[in-house]
Amino acid sequence: MKCNLVAIFTVVLALAIAASAGSISGKVSGVNGESVVYVDTIAGKTFPAPADHPVMDQKGLLFSPHIMIVQAGTTVDFLNSDKVAHNVFWPSVMQGSKKLPGKNLGTWPQGEKRPFKFDQPGVASLLCNVHPEMAGYIVVSPTPYFAKTDKSGDYKIENVPDGQYNVVAWHEGAKASTKAVAVSGDSKADFTVSK
Repeated sequence: MKCNLVAIFTVVLALAIAASAGSISGKVSGVNGESVVYVDTIAGKTFPAPADHPVMDQKGLLFSPHIMIVQAGTTVDFLNSDKVAHNVFWPSVMQGSKKLPGKNLGTWPQGEKRPFKFDQPGVASLLCNVHPEMAGYIVVSPTPYFAKTDKSGDYKIENVPDGQYNVVAWHEGAKASTKAVAVSGDSKADFTVSK
């Protein structure tokens, strides 16, 4: 009987949590291509670091994907899939108007990968000092609530708990835009960003 009550309580709790979560969707306009939208820092709330290690590949003399978004605390594996040696560095991590120190992971041959843990939110502009034409971005969100837009600018962030948040839209080479959003079920937030 006691086990049944625990199981019922667990199911009811899971349904209550699911019922109090919504989504934020909308469109980022004013620029072409993919943007990133994320819920900014939530006062008094921390999130466990993800266990997954997403891979930022160097393939065909390009960073792939060109833009990656991860939660703060995530370890990213940098892989070299090309037959030539590659380097990965970022001069700084931009956190609003503040610059955090950058990092140079060194140079390595095909097939090797090097991990790096992104503890601080911000944007790391990736470069390769062997191939100066290569560029990519890692956007580090302070929360697990984020999405990359499609090429037309549409996005949807799922499973956002009901509440009041500041939501940020970021686009390569443009000024970030922030908007206050009240989430109660499914919410909308459109952004216009400019270079």
